[in-house]
Amino acid sequence: MSSAISIGTTGLTASSKQMDVIGNNLANANTLGFKAGNTYFASMLNQSLTGGSSGSMQVGQGVTVAAVSTQFAQGSFETTGNATDLAIDGDGFFILRDEEGAVYYTRAGSFHINEEGYLVDLNEYKVQGYNLFSSDTDEMSDISLKNVQSAPKASTEIAFGLNLNDSDVAGEVFNASQSVFDSKGEVHSLTSRFMKTEASGMWGFDVRLDDSLYSTGQIASGFKFDSNGALTKMYTADIGTPTVTTAGDGTATATVNHLGQMYKDTTSAITLTRGANATTWTLTDKGGYANAIIYSASADAVSVDLDGVGGADVTFALADTWAAGDTIAFAINQTEIDTTNITLTFGALANGATIGDTSSGSNQILWNLTDTTANRITGYASSSVIKSLSDNGYSSGVLKSLSMKDDGIISGFFTNGQTATLGQIILADFPNSSGLQKVGNYFGQTVASGEAIKNEPGSGGLGSIMSNTLEVSNTDVAKEFINMITAQRAYQASSRVITTADQMLTELMNIKR
Repeated sequence: MSSAISIGTTGLTASSKQMDVIGNNLANANTLGFKAGNTYFASMLNQSLTGGSSGSMQVGQGVTVAAVSTQFAQGSFETTGNATDLAIDGDGFFILRDEEGAVYYTRAGSFHINEEGYLVDLNEYKVQGYNLFSSDTDEMSDISLKNVQSAPKASTEIAFGLNLNDSDVAGEVFNASQSVFDSKGEVHSLTSRFMKTEASGMWGFDVRLDDSLYSTGQIASGFKFDSNGALTKMYTADIGTPTVTTAGDGTATATVNHLGQMYKDTTSAITLTRGANATTWTLTDKGGYANAIIYSASADAVSVDLDGVGGADVTFALADTWAAGDTIAFAINQTEIDTTNITLTFGALANGATIGDTSSGSNQILWNLTDTTANRITGYASSSVIKSLSDNGYSSGVLKSLSMKDDGIISGFFTNGQTATLGQIILADFPNSSGLQKVGNYFGQTVASGEAIKNEPGSGGLGSIMSNTLEVSNTDVAKEFINMITAQRAYQASSRVITTADQMLTELMNIKR
């Protein structure tokens, strides 16, 4: 009979431990990533009794708590506004490392970037994975976003989408400007200046970088549109070496100011004849340019306006002695060129940086005109407008925001509009997750759990990553209350066994009286 008291005591102890587990589960009902425990009981060793016709009889010695097992069922998800709040949809654990190098595993993915640039949890434990922005991409380590910056890229290709008004009068100018970047990320202004010629459907142009006409040669100088306003060809022209006929020793050096105004070949040489004094030059042969005029004349220079409205198109610097009747003659030779892509070549930049493609040893930008990806240039009889501008260069940029993909890839968006892959979170799983040791809200590897198996999210049976999401506790409150009732009843029943056995012993002691 005395053993009944001992047996009842084991019931009280077991039910008390069950209540501890239930209380812990309910207390952590709102703990992120918490995994509830479940109490398992086992009967203690039996006591063998002999005698009677039935032979040996066995009476149990009570109950004990055989195990408190962690339930790894997935908890529900809640949405947050933080991209670094992560949840695992499926199996696996985040891998964390503390300051002493100890490794922990957790389902709680409330992460942030600390002041040192590391991806950490609320206890400053560092999330483990690959740092893909650095060169060490094959070794798992602390994920760090320190010093992450988007390097500048020099512009190598530009494109314009625009319309040039065919109804404009000769000499009308339209400017199209856009920003381009050098190898240091400094921004420059690239301006294309279009000038309507007196010929129908033809526009001359020049290109200026930072408002300076580049001096290394322009491969194209004008556009020609067909009767439907579609671009049909580009052209360039030159005047060769002028022919000087002089009674004295006068010389003339030519400078072409507006290549695009040389919109056709000459039918004969354009001839400038000096009058009685230095300011009285005349055009004695216009070479087919009906509206050509002497734009200006002095003792040092004389210039020609080929269409009569666009300013000085060709200028001759004069030296030595000139007399009345002396002449300067030049011919215009126009060449049609391929319109697929135009190469613009620039001289050295003041800051020592380069722009465009430097593979050929010079600063070059490709102007994409007519291939399938190009923006269209048209010559319709409507307002001259810029429809689109594009450029493949950009300045340096600092990290502005993060995004996480389901495979754990961390992408960064920078202030220069670029995106880059910064890192990848790695998950772990175990042959026996039930063998993990709870360390607060973390789990520790044990001999019973086996070695951690580490893989990318979504591979090797691991779950995928959900960004802007947290996994909440998997505590089932309703189930815990039911367990609480059964634990309470078991505790009450065990206490009744003790009190009843005590009363029976008291009666036995009272027999003597």
